[in-house]
Amino acid sequence: MSLFKRSKFAGFIGNKNPKVPDGLWIKCINCKSTIYKTEVEENQNVCPGCDHHFRIGVKERFKYLLDPGSFEEIHNNVLSTDPLNFTVGKETYAERIERARESSGLNEGLITGFGSIEDNKCVIGGMDAKFIMASMGSALGEKFCRAAKTAIEHKLPFVCFTASGGARMQEGILALMQMAKTTDAVRQLNEAGVPFIPVLTDATMGGVYASFASLGDITVAEPGANIGFAGKRLIESALKVKLPENFQTSEYQFQNGFVDQIVSRKEIRPFLGKLLSYLNPQPVN
Repeated sequence: MSLFKRSKFAGFIGNKNPKVPDGLWIKCINCKSTIYKTEVEENQNVCPGCDHHFRIGVKERFKYLLDPGSFEEIHNNVLSTDPLNFTVGKETYAERIERARESSGLNEGLITGFGSIEDNKCVIGGMDAKFIMASMGSALGEKFCRAAKTAIEHKLPFVCFTASGGARMQEGILALMQMAKTTDAVRQLNEAGVPFIPVLTDATMGGVYASFASLGDITVAEPGANIGFAGKRLIESALKVKLPENFQTSEYQFQNGFVDQIVSRKEIRPFLGKLLSYLNPQPVN
Protein backbone atom coordinates (compact mmCIF):
# COMPACT_ATOMS: atom_id res chain seq x y z
CA MET A 1 0.00 0.00 0.00
CA SER A 2 1.39 3.40 -0.95
CA LEU A 3 2.03 6.20 1.49
CA PHE A 4 -0.67 8.16 -0.33
CA LYS A 5 -3.32 5.56 0.50
CA ARG A 6 -2.17 5.17 4.08
CA SER A 7 -2.21 8.91 4.74
CA LYS A 8 -4.60 10.14 7.39
CA PHE A 9 -5.00 13.23 5.21
CA ALA A 10 -5.75 11.27 2.04
CA GLY A 11 -9.41 12.28 2.22
CA PHE A 12 -8.44 15.90 1.67
CA ILE A 13 -6.10 15.26 -1.26
CA GLY A 14 -7.77 16.48 -4.41
CA ASN A 15 -10.14 18.78 -2.50
CA LYS A 16 -9.87 22.14 -4.24
CA ASN A 17 -11.28 24.09 -1.32
CA PRO A 18 -10.12 22.53 1.95
CA LYS A 19 -11.43 24.57 4.90
CA VAL A 20 -8.13 24.92 6.72
CA PRO A 21 -5.87 27.91 7.43
CA ASP A 22 -3.64 29.12 4.59
CA GLY A 23 -0.08 27.82 4.71
CA LEU A 24 -0.98 24.31 5.89
CA TRP A 25 -1.51 23.02 2.37
CA ILE A 26 0.42 23.00 -0.88
CA LYS A 27 -0.69 22.12 -4.37
CA CYS A 28 1.33 19.58 -6.33
CA ILE A 29 2.28 21.08 -9.70
CA ASN A 30 2.23 17.61 -11.26
CA CYS A 31 -0.99 15.88 -10.10
CA LYS A 32 -2.71 19.13 -8.98
CA SER A 33 -3.72 17.58 -5.65
CA THR A 34 -3.94 19.69 -2.51
CA ILE A 35 -1.67 18.08 0.08
CA TYR A 36 -1.01 18.64 3.75
CA LYS A 37 2.34 20.49 3.85
CA THR A 38 3.75 18.65 6.87
CA GLU A 39 3.10 15.32 5.20
CA VAL A 40 5.07 16.38 2.13
CA GLU A 41 7.96 17.56 4.31
CA GLU A 42 7.98 14.26 6.21
CA ASN A 43 8.14 12.52 2.82
CA GLN A 44 11.37 14.40 1.97
CA ASN A 45 9.44 16.95 -0.10
CA VAL A 46 8.09 14.32 -2.46
CA CYS A 47 4.38 14.25 -3.32
CA PRO A 48 2.84 11.20 -1.57
CA GLY A 49 0.29 10.87 -4.36
CA CYS A 50 2.26 11.00 -7.62
CA ASP A 51 5.91 10.90 -6.42
CA HIS A 52 6.66 14.34 -7.87
CA HIS A 53 9.97 15.64 -6.48
CA PHE A 54 9.66 19.23 -5.29
CA ARG A 55 12.79 21.37 -5.49
CA ILE A 56 14.67 21.62 -2.20
CA GLY A 57 17.61 23.63 -0.89
CA VAL A 58 21.06 22.30 -0.22
CA LYS A 59 20.66 22.40 3.57
CA GLU A 60 17.51 20.25 3.41
CA ARG A 61 19.19 17.87 1.00
CA PHE A 62 22.22 17.37 3.22
CA LYS A 63 19.91 16.80 6.20
CA TYR A 64 18.19 13.95 4.36
CA LEU A 65 21.39 12.55 2.86
CA LEU A 66 24.33 12.78 5.25
CA ASP A 67 25.08 11.02 8.52
CA PRO A 68 24.11 13.35 11.40
CA GLY A 69 26.94 15.69 12.39
CA SER A 70 29.24 14.53 9.59
CA PHE A 71 29.17 17.63 7.38
CA GLU A 72 32.15 19.98 7.55
CA GLU A 73 31.99 22.87 5.11
CA ILE A 74 35.11 23.79 3.13
CA HIS A 75 36.07 26.68 0.83
CA ASN A 76 33.28 28.90 2.17
CA ASN A 77 35.55 31.94 1.79
CA VAL A 78 35.30 31.86 -2.02
CA LEU A 79 32.93 34.70 -2.88
CA SER A 80 31.66 36.38 -6.06
CA THR A 81 32.94 39.80 -7.03
CA ASP A 82 31.91 42.24 -9.79
CA PRO A 83 34.78 42.04 -12.30
CA LEU A 84 32.84 43.66 -15.17
CA ASN A 85 31.03 46.38 -13.15
CA PHE A 86 27.80 44.92 -14.52
CA THR A 87 24.52 46.77 -13.96
CA VAL A 88 20.89 45.93 -14.70
CA GLY A 89 18.75 49.04 -14.37
CA LYS A 90 19.76 50.72 -11.14
CA GLU A 91 21.03 47.55 -9.47
CA THR A 92 24.70 46.63 -9.76
CA TYR A 93 25.84 43.03 -9.86
CA ALA A 94 27.46 43.49 -6.45
CA GLU A 95 24.09 44.58 -5.07
CA ARG A 96 22.41 41.58 -6.73
CA ILE A 97 24.90 39.25 -5.05
CA GLU A 98 24.24 40.83 -1.66
CA ARG A 99 20.49 40.52 -2.18
CA ALA A 100 20.92 36.82 -3.02
CA ARG A 101 22.95 36.28 0.15
CA GLU A 102 20.30 37.91 2.31
CA SER A 103 17.36 36.07 0.74
CA SER A 104 18.98 32.62 0.57
CA GLY A 105 21.20 32.62 3.64
CA LEU A 106 24.02 31.32 1.42
CA ASN A 107 27.31 32.83 0.25
CA GLU A 108 27.21 31.18 -3.17
CA GLY A 109 25.13 28.78 -5.27
CA LEU A 110 27.36 25.81 -4.44
CA ILE A 111 28.14 24.49 -0.96
CA THR A 112 31.02 22.02 -0.56
CA GLY A 113 32.47 20.05 2.31
CA PHE A 114 33.36 16.71 3.83
CA GLY A 115 30.56 14.35 4.78
CA SER A 116 29.67 10.71 5.17
CA ILE A 117 26.82 8.66 3.76
CA GLU A 118 26.07 5.50 5.74
CA ASP A 119 29.59 5.71 7.22
CA ASN A 120 31.23 6.15 3.80
CA LYS A 121 33.33 9.32 3.72
CA CYS A 122 33.26 11.59 0.69
CA VAL A 123 33.62 15.16 -0.52
CA ILE A 124 30.10 16.46 -1.06
CA GLY A 125 28.79 19.38 -3.08
CA GLY A 126 25.28 20.73 -3.42
CA MET A 127 23.88 23.50 -5.61
CA ASP A 128 21.00 25.66 -4.44
CA ALA A 129 18.77 27.49 -6.91
CA LYS A 130 17.77 30.05 -4.27
CA PHE A 131 21.10 31.77 -4.97
CA ILE A 132 20.56 33.30 -8.44
CA MET A 133 19.38 29.92 -9.80
CA ALA A 134 22.78 28.47 -8.80
CA SER A 135 24.14 29.98 -12.01
CA MET A 136 27.83 29.29 -12.57
CA GLY A 137 30.11 32.28 -12.17
CA SER A 138 33.78 32.49 -11.28
CA ALA A 139 33.27 31.77 -7.58
CA LEU A 140 31.06 28.73 -8.14
CA GLY A 141 33.47 27.31 -10.68
CA GLU A 142 36.39 27.91 -8.33
CA LYS A 143 34.58 26.20 -5.45
CA PHE A 144 33.91 23.14 -7.60
CA CYS A 145 37.56 22.95 -8.69
CA ARG A 146 38.83 23.32 -5.12
CA ALA A 147 36.45 20.60 -3.94
CA ALA A 148 37.74 18.32 -6.71
CA LYS A 149 41.32 19.03 -5.64
CA THR A 150 40.42 18.28 -2.02
CA ALA A 151 38.88 14.97 -3.10
CA ILE A 152 42.12 14.08 -4.90
CA GLU A 153 44.29 15.07 -1.93
CA HIS A 154 42.24 12.96 0.49
CA LYS A 155 41.51 10.17 -2.03
CA LEU A 156 37.78 10.47 -1.37
CA PRO A 157 34.94 10.16 -3.90
CA PHE A 158 33.36 13.44 -4.96
CA VAL A 159 29.55 13.52 -5.00
CA CYS A 160 27.90 16.67 -6.37
CA PHE A 161 24.17 17.44 -6.51
CA THR A 162 23.53 19.78 -9.42
CA ALA A 163 20.71 22.29 -9.93
CA SER A 164 21.41 25.28 -12.12
CA GLY A 165 20.12 27.58 -14.80
CA GLY A 166 23.54 27.67 -16.50
CA ALA A 167 26.28 30.27 -16.72
CA ARG A 168 25.90 33.63 -14.93
CA MET A 169 25.37 36.34 -17.52
CA GLN A 170 26.58 39.13 -15.23
CA GLU A 171 30.14 37.77 -15.55
CA GLY A 172 30.05 37.28 -19.32
CA ILE A 173 33.00 35.36 -20.76
CA LEU A 174 34.44 34.83 -17.27
CA ALA A 175 31.39 32.70 -16.44
CA LEU A 176 31.60 30.78 -19.71
CA MET A 177 35.27 30.01 -19.02
CA GLN A 178 34.17 28.03 -15.95
CA MET A 179 32.89 25.31 -18.28
CA ALA A 180 36.43 24.55 -19.43
CA LYS A 181 37.83 25.01 -15.94
CA THR A 182 35.42 22.60 -14.22
CA THR A 183 35.75 20.11 -17.07
CA ASP A 184 39.50 20.06 -16.50
CA ALA A 185 38.88 19.46 -12.78
CA VAL A 186 36.91 16.33 -13.70
CA ARG A 187 39.80 15.26 -15.91
CA GLN A 188 42.15 15.56 -12.93
CA LEU A 189 39.78 13.45 -10.82
CA ASN A 190 39.75 10.83 -13.56
CA GLU A 191 43.53 10.73 -13.89
CA ALA A 192 43.89 10.42 -10.11
CA GLY A 193 41.45 7.51 -10.03
CA VAL A 194 39.02 9.40 -7.76
CA PRO A 195 35.34 8.65 -8.47
CA PHE A 196 33.10 11.56 -9.46
CA ILE A 197 29.34 11.05 -9.06
CA PRO A 198 27.04 13.88 -10.19
CA VAL A 199 23.40 13.65 -9.07
CA LEU A 200 21.26 15.70 -11.45
CA THR A 201 18.21 17.38 -9.92
CA ASP A 202 15.57 19.74 -11.26
CA ALA A 203 16.69 21.75 -13.09
CA THR A 204 20.22 21.08 -14.38
CA MET A 205 20.61 23.16 -17.52
CA GLY A 206 22.97 25.23 -19.65
CA GLY A 207 26.68 25.46 -19.04
CA VAL A 208 26.59 23.38 -15.86
CA TYR A 209 25.10 20.41 -17.70
CA ALA A 210 27.39 21.03 -20.68
CA SER A 211 30.44 20.74 -18.42
CA PHE A 212 30.96 18.85 -15.16
CA ALA A 213 27.36 17.67 -14.61
CA SER A 214 27.51 15.40 -17.66
CA LEU A 215 31.01 13.99 -17.03
CA GLY A 216 30.51 11.66 -14.09
CA ASP A 217 31.90 8.17 -13.74
CA ILE A 218 28.37 7.22 -12.69
CA THR A 219 25.62 9.75 -13.42
CA VAL A 220 22.49 9.65 -11.28
CA ALA A 221 19.30 11.71 -11.61
CA GLU A 222 16.17 12.35 -9.58
CA PRO A 223 12.87 11.38 -11.25
CA GLY A 224 11.27 13.97 -13.49
CA ALA A 225 14.16 16.43 -13.41
CA ASN A 226 14.69 18.79 -16.35
CA ILE A 227 18.16 18.10 -17.74
CA GLY A 228 19.68 19.63 -20.84
CA PHE A 229 21.50 22.52 -22.46
CA ALA A 230 19.11 24.85 -24.29
CA GLY A 231 15.48 24.78 -23.19
CA LYS A 232 12.80 22.83 -25.04
CA ARG A 233 10.83 25.90 -26.15
CA LEU A 234 13.97 27.60 -27.44
CA ILE A 235 14.93 24.54 -29.51
CA GLU A 236 11.41 24.18 -30.94
CA SER A 237 11.31 27.86 -31.84
CA ALA A 238 14.77 27.90 -33.44
CA LEU A 239 14.49 24.62 -35.38
CA LYS A 240 10.73 24.72 -36.08
CA VAL A 241 10.27 21.16 -34.86
CA LYS A 242 8.03 19.45 -32.34
CA LEU A 243 9.99 17.64 -29.63
CA PRO A 244 8.78 14.63 -27.60
CA GLU A 245 6.62 15.38 -24.56
CA ASN A 246 9.23 14.01 -22.14
CA PHE A 247 12.17 15.67 -23.89
CA GLN A 248 15.00 16.66 -21.52
CA THR A 249 13.54 14.80 -18.54
CA SER A 250 15.53 12.35 -16.43
CA GLU A 251 13.60 9.53 -18.05
CA TYR A 252 14.36 10.72 -21.59
CA GLN A 253 18.07 11.13 -20.77
CA PHE A 254 18.13 7.64 -19.22
CA GLN A 255 16.52 6.11 -22.30
CA ASN A 256 19.15 7.76 -24.49
CA GLY A 257 22.16 6.76 -22.37
CA PHE A 258 23.03 10.10 -20.76
CA VAL A 259 22.01 9.00 -17.24
CA ASP A 260 23.06 5.71 -15.64
CA GLN A 261 20.36 5.43 -12.98
CA ILE A 262 17.25 7.30 -11.86
CA VAL A 263 16.94 7.18 -8.07
CA SER A 264 14.16 8.68 -5.96
CA ARG A 265 15.05 11.05 -3.15
CA LYS A 266 13.88 8.55 -0.55
CA GLU A 267 16.28 5.93 -1.94
CA ILE A 268 19.31 8.09 -2.73
CA ARG A 269 20.97 7.74 0.69
CA PRO A 270 21.16 3.91 0.70
CA PHE A 271 21.95 3.92 -3.03
CA LEU A 272 24.91 6.27 -2.67
CA GLY A 273 26.01 4.56 0.55
CA LYS A 274 26.26 1.24 -1.24
CA LEU A 275 27.87 2.81 -4.32
CA LEU A 276 30.52 4.58 -2.25
CA SER A 277 31.30 1.38 -0.35
CA TYR A 278 32.00 -0.31 -3.70
CA LEU A 279 34.06 2.53 -5.15
CA ASN A 280 36.03 3.40 -2.03
CA PRO A 281 36.09 0.37 0.31
CA GLN A 282 37.20 1.05 3.86
CA PRO A 283 40.14 -0.93 5.27
CA VAL A 284 39.24 -3.90 7.45
CA ASN A 285 40.45 -3.53 11.04
